Formats: sequence, structure tokens, C-alpha cells
Amino acid sequence: MAEPSKKQSRVGKLPIPVPAGVQVTIEDGLVRAKGPLGEHFKTVRPEIEVKRVGDNLIVTPKPDAGRTGNQYQGLTRSLLAGLIEGVNTGFKKSLDFRGVGYRAEITPGNLKMTVGLSHTVTLAIPDSITAKAEIIDVGGTKFPRVHLESYDKQMIGQLAARIRSVRPPEPYKGKGVRYTGEKIREKAGKSGK
Repeated sequence: MAEPSKKQSRVGKLPIPVPAGVQVTIEDGLVRAKGPLGEHFKTVRPEIEVKRVGDNLIVTPKPDAGRTGNQYQGLTRSLLAGLIEGVNTGFKKSLDFRGVGYRAEITPGNLKMTVGLSHTVTLAIPDSITAKAEIIDVGGTKFPRVHLESYDKQMIGQLAARIRSVRPPEPYKGKGVRYTGEKIREKAGKSGK
């Protein structure tokens, strides 16, 4: 049996504020949150205990969890904070399609991309994510931008990474799919004499 540990994670011991309009239920290793944007849940490891104290959630390792409890305390706290933020305000990501002839078209449940490949790439959009595409004009250069919104931080990050991985930005001209605001380190091409 592991010794009880008094030391706690710096991140993990911070309370998680529960905003008004968000309902949180804790039962047998399952934390369920319901808010204006939807309902979602996270399972909690058996070494971790989650309690509601007033308008805050407190994450603590169980007394007999030992080192494993300390290791998962901060992770659990971060996941639960993301869960509550997601059902309350949600998460957003945007991607820019930079290149000649690059297009993004959203049909129900799918994203069709033309990104300089010999074929059109189609990715399925999960039900928990809403997507829309628009044409942006920056300094006379027009390019498509795809906006993603969801209450699930993991799902939206995974979909955005999959979209970007179809055609990552290349370092010479910056062509490809990039996150909005992402800086690409450009290399100098071959220089003539």
C-alpha cells in the first residue's frame, strides 16, 4: 500500500470555478457538465477525488493513491476546466488555405478541400462541431478560411490538426493549410550569382 502524500500538484490544487448556468453532477468517477452549448462528460481516474465546494470544483488525490494520485491531479483538473469552459463558452479554431486554386467547401457533415493534390480531399465533420467557410481578402489576396466551433476541446483540436495535416505549410512560399495567425518560418530559396 502506498504512503499518503501531502504534496499536491501546483495546477491541480487550484479550484475550478463553475459559472452560473452550468450544472455539474459528480457520480462514481464520472463528471457531467450541462451548459448553454450542450452536455458533455469526463471520466475520472480512481486515484482522484472530485468534490463540489460552493461554486467551485476541487480536485484532490485520494489519501492512498500515493505518487500516481499526484501525477494525475493536474491533468484531471485541466481536463475538467476545459469541460466546464466548453459547455459554457465553447472553443473556436480557424484555418487558412493559402495557395493558388485552394478551396474549402462545407457540405452537411463533410469538408471538401482542393489543396493542390490530384484529387479532392473529403473529411467528415463530427456532430459536435459546427463548421463554416468564408473567403477572406487580405491586402488584395483572397483565400478561404474555415471556422470550427465546439464544446469539446479534444475533438476540435483533433479535427483542426487533421485538416492541417492534409497539406501542411511549406517553408519556401508558405503554401498550404495553416492555423489563423500561425507564423511560418520561411527559408530563402536558391540564390543565383
